[in-house]
Amino acid sequence: MSLLKKVNTSAKTDETTGFGTNRSMYGGRLINRDGKANVDKTGISFFGKLSWYHTLIQMRGLKFLTFIFISFLAVNLVFASIYYLIGVKHLGGMEANTTTEEFIEAYFFSAQTFTTVGYGRINPTGYLTSFVAAFEAFTGLLFFAIATGLFYARFSRPQAFLRFSDNAVIAPYREANGWMCRIVPYKNNSLTDLEVKVNAAMSLEENGKEVNKFYPLDMELSKVNALSLSWTLVHPINDKSPLYNLSAEDLKNNKAEIIVIVKGFDETFSNTVVSRTSYTHDEIVYGAKFLPMYHRSKNGGTTILEVDKLNHFEKTELNRSNPVSPV
Repeated sequence: MSLLKKVNTSAKTDETTGFGTNRSMYGGRLINRDGKANVDKTGISFFGKLSWYHTLIQMRGLKFLTFIFISFLAVNLVFASIYYLIGVKHLGGMEANTTTEEFIEAYFFSAQTFTTVGYGRINPTGYLTSFVAAFEAFTGLLFFAIATGLFYARFSRPQAFLRFSDNAVIAPYREANGWMCRIVPYKNNSLTDLEVKVNAAMSLEENGKEVNKFYPLDMELSKVNALSLSWTLVHPINDKSPLYNLSAEDLKNNKAEIIVIVKGFDETFSNTVVSRTSYTHDEIVYGAKFLPMYHRSKNGGTTILEVDKLNHFEKTELNRSNPVSPV
């Protein structure tokens, strides 16, 4: 295990990150690129650790619609099976000649009852079938009420709608160098009073043990009043920076991970929104700078923001006056 004994003695640590200090108990990165903690919970049942509300709210759109559709088909399949087991003779108005046709008729009767459409051609006869039909109608009302609530919650949920660059870079900055990443709003929402907090997680050796240390990175600009275009987050690498005098190999040995948290106010929802990500040592490009991603329109009447250029950068020479090296 090749670990640096110390980073920068003048760099202050942050003990409020919420992560433990024992690095040997961690596997992989701390924060995934999508902003979620890289943690897999055990010691509890699958349904015990799963919040269906959060799962369905955060699920991707097509996957959510597929889940609702499959749930609808599955519930009706269950009720159709119950009607079939009770006996299709208790469903009046059926026009079926084979077993398959009987089950199909029972299934579509279930779908009509579940949705409370009730065309009337097929009707339940007998107490047991009528009870099942009544219970299914009640279940259908609950199902569509929940589905409608989920659709509304997904539609109205405040989100930051920010994208982070795939890579961070070490680029020339003023007379020295700086660590940089870039964010951009990609929807037509309006964010104001944005604030960013960046921490560098380092794995160091103390008393023969591998421990986590978290160092806040001072940003050139940690707050902006509004975000309409891209924002390049810059941490100057000076003699007070925990990245001072560290090469790419040093960051690799220290299992470095830069955690970025952006918080802002969404005017439409009048609510605070948060977005986060992290960059591991292999996602930091030394000697590169981001290319401009917005420009004036041809008629000069507006500004064009090219969101697809978020990850565009070019290689450049680092300032030699600042002790930062890609190797």
